[in-house]
Amino acid sequence: MKTMEIYDPAMCCSSGVCGPSVDPELIRVSAVVHNLQKKQFQVSRYNLSSEPDAFVASPLVGQLLAEKGPQVLPIIIVDGQVVKESGYPRNEEFVQWTGLTEEELVAKPRIRLEVKTKSEL
Repeated sequence: MKTMEIYDPAMCCSSGVCGPSVDPELIRVSAVVHNLQKKQFQVSRYNLSSEPDAFVASPLVGQLLAEKGPQVLPIIIVDGQVVKESGYPRNEEFVQWTGLTEEELVAKPRIRLEVKTKSEL
């Protein structure tokens, strides 16, 4: 099974819905990561502002930060190899690295609701 690590720049959270405006790119990446995790892929995501220890613990990330500065973030590592830096992967890249289809990556969650009326209570 492939492992994926995403090292995000400093931000309040990785969801894309915090702050003064919504970031659709972060929302897309969050949805893809959620779907990958549902498919049993091991995906770890680290935020520089809340998880700096993860950046220090990774020699690859530490080296890239020392050489290129914080603009190298986000950094994507798949199976121990840096596969992308300075930008989030496009869906096509996620497909290439995981073998899933794009439809599987962007599938919206299905929620089943049950509504009981007063007479059923």
